[in-house]
Amino acid sequence: MKVVGIGDAAISIDPMDILKTYALSTCVAVTAYCPIHRVAGMVHIALPAPLYGNVGTSSIFRYASTGIPQVFDRIRMQCGCRARDLIIHIYGGAVASISTDHFMIGPRNVEAARQVLDSLNAKCRYEDTGRNISRTLEMNVADGCINVTALPLAF
Repeated sequence: MKVVGIGDAAISIDPMDILKTYALSTCVAVTAYCPIHRVAGMVHIALPAPLYGNVGTSSIFRYASTGIPQVFDRIRMQCGCRARDLIIHIYGGAVASISTDHFMIGPRNVEAARQVLDSLNAKCRYEDTGRNISRTLEMNVADGCINVTALPLAF
């Protein structure tokens, strides 16, 4: 099992692997699976884009604007997958509470992920986003199936 933490990503071709990320609330996970090459990738995004443009290599996956293209480039370069062959899903982007979530980070993360995917000519086939829930994902590399466990947010 490969655990994908906040601001992290993983790509695997090992059919025995599971890519897992825990407790997505306002964060967003974008998953990509290539059934032709049996490659799975996941990125756990915390924010839409960096405030000041430059991103260090240690935080490239923290942002939708840099993390999603990086994962897609790696899947393409290392595994030969094309954007049109990928089955892409978006998860997370919870709204903590309409009355207290002034920054609306969750919805902004979801919209940023959509925009980045659009700029990459990559079509999202499924979304499980928004609402006041936390999601834990397990992605099976062998077949790309994703199991989602959802719990209500405490705040």
